[in-house]
Amino acid sequence: MPLAASRPVLRRLLEPLSLAGLLTWAAIFLGIVRLAPPALMPLIAGLLGGFGLCLIAGMLIDDERAPLRWRRVLVVVQVLLGLATCSIAREGLAPVLLVIAVAQLPPLLTRRGLVAAMVAINLALYLIISRIWHSSTPVLLTMIHAGFQVFAAAMTIYAERAESARAELAQVNAHLLATHSLLEESARDRERLRLARELHDVAGHTLTALKLQLALLAREPGAAPAVATAAGLADSLLGDIRGVVGQLREADGLDLRQAIAQLAAPIPRPAVHLDLAEDARVDDIARAQTLLRVAQEALTNAARHSGAANLWLRLTREGRALVLQVRDDGRGARVLTIGHGLAGMRERLAAIGGTLIIASERGFTITARVPLG
Repeated sequence: MPLAASRPVLRRLLEPLSLAGLLTWAAIFLGIVRLAPPALMPLIAGLLGGFGLCLIAGMLIDDERAPLRWRRVLVVVQVLLGLATCSIAREGLAPVLLVIAVAQLPPLLTRRGLVAAMVAINLALYLIISRIWHSSTPVLLTMIHAGFQVFAAAMTIYAERAESARAELAQVNAHLLATHSLLEESARDRERLRLARELHDVAGHTLTALKLQLALLAREPGAAPAVATAAGLADSLLGDIRGVVGQLREADGLDLRQAIAQLAAPIPRPAVHLDLAEDARVDDIARAQTLLRVAQEALTNAARHSGAANLWLRLTREGRALVLQVRDDGRGARVLTIGHGLAGMRERLAAIGGTLIIASERGFTITARVPLG
């Protein structure tokens, strides 16, 4: 039932499927306990209470950090408690517990495993209905409850697909926003460079010619004071223009801070902490795109595989190179396997003369170094 166990506790419990499961369990608990014989009431209440505790534990468990087998164990215990309740209570509400349990299976099993589990559960339910309940229509009742189980499992599958599609769309949107930001920054950088060249070539040339003409006029009798004043103003204006040109050229380069921030924005977990130096600017679009792709791949891998609670992304300038470091506090890997994502990072960096260092002793750390042209 839980689709995003990394979310805050209250939010996990209030997710539509989780809330529906809790309300259904509460209704079954009240309905069965109220009608149970006094002698069996403590046992039935214990079975239903254990089922509820396992249900809540499954909702609150951290999907990223907990081994898959423990989550499967919780559901298996729920199935066994549900079957035991059906055997003892002999109440039509009891099989609904199995619907709740089956709804949690799709994320934990393959499709074949899910089908096998549902067949086994309903075979056991059929035996209980026919042998213990002595029902005259065991097949019909079993089919009815099996139909509800299929419906619940299908709802979980579709909800998972919708959640996955939403996450993928958020990442695509972040990528588009980051690319848009990079293109805007590239356009601004080109405009700054164009203005710097125009000021230097046109205004600087004109003022220099004006100074030469003023030097000729200074030779005329009586014109020296006025010409000296005009020459001083021309010198001052030329100095100001050179200063503006120098500032424009110092700002030359692409600022990646906004683009990286937009890549990190849609990631709910791990919590992303950004440390982006103001002077960490890239001198061409190819290097900027490579750093963005490395950052995006590192963020995506951490969100999907690391089980980390926190991720630190740091971009700094070291001499004539930019260094991008992405570090998380996840489980890491005892044996490092270079998959397509990491291989793609190395290939992109190698194409521009960069390097990639990977460490996985404590969490996972990726350090990309990109030389500036």
